[in-house]
Amino acid sequence: MARKVTAVAGGKIKFEDEVEEIFEKTITRYGNGAKIDSQKKYIGKKAIVLILRD
Repeated sequence: MARKVTAVAGGKIKFEDEVEEIFEKTITRYGNGAKIDSQKKYIGKKAIVLILRD
């Protein structure tokens, strides 16, 4: 399956794949790195992470 994502700097993002759910989480410290918590039902699923400007 080909993935098509269209993005415009400072604009909107368009995904042409089926999206099961969109959720927002805050990135937290984890040792020397960082993590994003997710629900167990997503273990083994692919994820797309977007870092947003404040």
